[in-house]
Amino acid sequence: MVNAQELTILWYNISMAIERLVEPTAAENDKEEERIEISLRPLSFAEYIGQEHLKNNLKLAIDAVKKRADGSTLDHVLLYGPPGLGKTTMAGVIAHELSASLRVTSGPAIERAGDLASILTNLKDGDVLFIDEIHRLRRAVEEVLYSAMEDYKLDIVIGKGPAARSVRLDLPHFTVIGATTRTGSLAGPLRDRFGIIHRLEYYKESEIEQIIMRTAKILGTTIRPDATELLATRSRLTPRIANRLFKRVRDYADVNGDGIIDTKIASDALALMEIDFLGLDPADRNMLRLMWENYGDRPVGLTTIAALTGDEATTIEDFYEPYLLQLGLLARTPKGRVVTEKGRRHLDKSGIL
Repeated sequence: MVNAQELTILWYNISMAIERLVEPTAAENDKEEERIEISLRPLSFAEYIGQEHLKNNLKLAIDAVKKRADGSTLDHVLLYGPPGLGKTTMAGVIAHELSASLRVTSGPAIERAGDLASILTNLKDGDVLFIDEIHRLRRAVEEVLYSAMEDYKLDIVIGKGPAARSVRLDLPHFTVIGATTRTGSLAGPLRDRFGIIHRLEYYKESEIEQIIMRTAKILGTTIRPDATELLATRSRLTPRIANRLFKRVRDYADVNGDGIIDTKIASDALALMEIDFLGLDPADRNMLRLMWENYGDRPVGLTTIAALTGDEATTIEDFYEPYLLQLGLLARTPKGRVVTEKGRRHLDKSGIL
């Protein structure tokens, strides 16, 4: 026999399934690049390279939950930082270390409060819900998430008009892991409901070398130590970019060599991709060039830069700026962005000016 709450949940899920289109799952997407990317993701803290401070703190929290063994769950976790540093991968590692099921979604994919309610009512005790780009959740969806995260309760309205009634459902105890590149865009009440908040930092070149060697081993490719070091210097201190460059260099080695990646093969492939000695690509150099040629050392507004390059302002802010700021090629001032003297020298050394 099922109780009234279970019947309510079943009825609600059926009604929501009828109303909305079902998005394709990851299993339905058989693109080769995505299959390779998933296979490269580490599953445990032991396999995860870098972010030692973050790993130590998470290990402590997870070990404490396991030691208590009282049915409690890990506090909700917020991971933030530039794209490509391993926020999604870390969510998978946390779920694996907790021996929990991982449910993955993203802020833009949850269009209505009903979509989130359908996800929450299908969770089980101890499950981990990963929400990528959590800063892009709609306000109505956020309000549903508040009580779900804090009290493990869900308020839903069944029916319409005079016959409508509100029902409060008990939810299983679960852990939300949110990932964002723009923590400042998160609403204060949502941010306050995360008990563990950590920033992922850029990696060291030695750590990027370890990641490249691990990727080469998984993909069955031989890479020389000097070529590994060369790729690491061009990877913008970011694992995602390191893996992407490695796969493109591997393609070049397979077509133009014997499949072994040495310094010459790596240099030729990087030259073909127009990746310079600092890891800047044509889009990065073009932005710096346009800023310098049109404004010199004067500050430039973000919307003006977007108009110059033809990119979205959010793209510049999230993808171009962080690494350029890290290198000191670009500076942010109260009046706008400025190409630094170091940035001008880099353009000159690259033969652009």
